[in-house]
Amino acid sequence: MSTRPEVRERLVAAQRAMGRDGGVVLEGRDIGTVVFPDADLKFYLDATAEERGRRRHRQLQGRGEAASLAAIVAEIESRDRRDQQRDHSPLRCAPDALRVDTTALAPEAVIEELLERCRARLSSHGIGAQKP
Repeated sequence: MSTRPEVRERLVAAQRAMGRDGGVVLEGRDIGTVVFPDADLKFYLDATAEERGRRRHRQLQGRGEAASLAAIVAEIESRDRRDQQRDHSPLRCAPDALRVDTTALAPEAVIEELLERCRARLSSHGIGAQKP
């Protein structure tokens, strides 16, 4: 999302319109804190900058693009700092978000962890969640 407040405000309004009736899953750095602070369920996925750099590096190599792992990690760290320190909608974990460290998890394990936490949240609210 843009770093310009006026652009961010328009984008937030558009995102809120998309989710007005519920039943949506959205991803973004300020979805749970700014766009939908009252969402029923929020996750904050995290991984070390080094692991995110390795993932991005593998992705670029898979496309045949040359890339420096060190440069990618440095850019991720720089982006995180910028996003955490910006005045408008800084990157932070919502207090009620379920934090999941994905550093050592395969994509399938992340999905299973999220599903399990959804089931636990539903059952704690008396809603019978069936396993797929």
